This record gives sequence, C-alpha cells and structure tokens, in this order.
Amino acid sequence: MHRTPGLSARLKLTLSYAGFLFVAGALMLAVVWVFLLRYVPDNSQGLLGVAPNRYLLVRMFAPAAAAALACLLVFGLLGGWILAGRMLAPLTQIRDAARIAGNGSLSHRIRMKGRQDEFRELSDAFDSMLEQLESHVAEQQRFAANASHELRTPLAISRALLDVARKDPTRDRGELIERLHVVNTRAIDLTEALLLLSRGDRGNFTRESIDLSLIGEEAAETLLPLAEQRRITLDVTGGAAQTSGSAELLLRMVTNLVQNAIVHNLPAGGTVTIHTEAHGDTSVLRVENTGRRLPPELVPTLTEPFQRGTERVRTDEHAGVGLGLAIVQSIVRAHGGTLDLVPRPAGGLLVTVWLPYTP
Repeated sequence: MHRTPGLSARLKLTLSYAGFLFVAGALMLAVVWVFLLRYVPDNSQGLLGVAPNRYLLVRMFAPAAAAALACLLVFGLLGGWILAGRMLAPLTQIRDAARIAGNGSLSHRIRMKGRQDEFRELSDAFDSMLEQLESHVAEQQRFAANASHELRTPLAISRALLDVARKDPTRDRGELIERLHVVNTRAIDLTEALLLLSRGDRGNFTRESIDLSLIGEEAAETLLPLAEQRRITLDVTGGAAQTSGSAELLLRMVTNLVQNAIVHNLPAGGTVTIHTEAHGDTSVLRVENTGRRLPPELVPTLTEPFQRGTERVRTDEHAGVGLGLAIVQSIVRAHGGTLDLVPRPAGGLLVTVWLPYTP
C-alpha cells in the first residue's frame, strides 16, 4: 500500500521531548517573572540608590532567559533523539523480522533479551505467530505434495488402462471397464474428501442443535455390514449428548472414527464401542476399538493428511484415502472442540472428542 512519506516515530518522540522540555523551561521562567520581578520597584532609583530597578533586571534577565531556553531546546533535541532511539530499538528488531518473514523466511525468530515489558511481550507474540505460521505452511506444503501424489496415482493407472484398451483390441473390455470404475471411484472419493476437509477448515456452515448419541447410532447402523463382514461387534452406549454444529459434518466425523476403528481392528473378532455422555456444557464422544498395539510415536501422526496406520488392511470397498482422521480433526476444530488419541495398553485406540454446547 502506497503511503505519503511522514515523520518517523523517532523524530516525533524527539520533537515531543524537546517541546515538553522547552515548555517546562518557559513556564519556570514565567514563574520567576511573575513572582519575583513583579515585586521590584519600577522607579529609576533603587533602594538606597544602589539596588537595580525593574528595567535593569529585565534587560539582564531577558538575554539570560533566552539563552537558557535555547540550551534547553538543544538539550531536549539531542537527548530526545538518543532516548527515542534506545526506546524504539526493539521495534526495529520486530520490523526487520517482519520484513524477513514477508520475504518468505518463517524460520527467523526475534528472541528479544531483557526484562519483560510491552516490547518483549510484542516480540514473544510475534515469535509465536511465526512459529504457528511456519508449522501451518509446512503442513499445507506436505498436504499439497501428498494430495498431488495421491491424485496422480489413479490418473496414471487410468491412462495405462486406456492405453492397453487402445493397443490391445482383444483384451477383455469388461475387465478394463471394471478396473477403470474402481480407479475412478477412488479418485472421486479422494476429491470429495479433499473438498470436505477444506469445508471443515473454513467452518462456514449452519449450526443447529444435535444429539451425538443419535449420530453415533446412525453411524453404527450404516457401518454394521462392514463390521459383520469382519466379525466386529459394534456397541453403542451412553446417553444424550447435545452439541451445536453441522449434522452432515458431525455424521461424517463419527462415521470416519467408527470406520477407522473397524478397519484397524485386527485380528478379526474384536469390538468397537461408541460412547456418548454430557458433562455440563460439554459433550463427549468416545470411539474405542480393540486390535494390535500401536507404537506411541505413531499416534500423533495419525491426524496428518494421508497418514495411515501400519496395520490397515486395504480393500476395494473401503480402501480409504488417508484423510479419515485428518477430516475428523478438521471438523472437531471447526466446531470449537478438541480431539485426543490414546493407544490402549491392551491394543487398539481410544479416540475422545470434546464438543462445546451453547443452547
């Protein structure tokens, strides 16, 4: 944004210091004039003929007062310039850091030394903002790279299948069409998941009162065939848990959690428990599944886009695109809640979602 050049903050402070000092000196001289010279007689003869009269005192006082004011002005300008420079030095550091960040380098930190004051608080807040921006940009870059890779794979497979169909007319067209259908379905699922993730991040949805227990029952009913296929027992427990938000997004959140719990429930024959309860103005949803033990260092990465557990079994029907828990985290964050993933000591994962409720 183009702005007309103006006075610097340092020059403004310098002029303010000098002007204040000059006015203070002028007031002091005025006090001397009012309360001292007014009592000196104005006649031509002083006391006993030796004391000066007001006329002589004014002639001697005026030049000295002018010189004193000039000295005060010069002293105020020099002192104000030095003091303003020292006071504004932290702002120079913050300005330089902002310019470095504006050029694309988010790794720079101010780390201003000294005791706590307003400038140090601003510096710490700026460093914290840079840290969050760097983390967010790195996450977005990883997401973009992973998304392009994931989308390139089905497109490359589709092109290879089309090349086969074009070069080999004797190839079974039904098999090619079926494989193209599977590949395109996966690409469509990935695109829809990316759009849903973006929608959750924006948080632009209409809010309504929702009972998480009903959402849990609907998700369990939808995924019951998948659970039966894998010989997984689905249990829905707890009571009403009211929250406010998007019914569509919350249903997708619970569905992703339950599907993730079923798919990762190895070996077959385990259980998945969906539990809801209310604690004051907070609603709690827990999805717990049995299974093999998860390495503790793996759990924090599960909510990153395109991160998959090491034990997932991929099928054509529920292959997944690696965005299940990333979408869950995005939806929870958009609803002002928190998400917690804890590996169970006996194996499996316990996922807890806290969502606020404002009637």
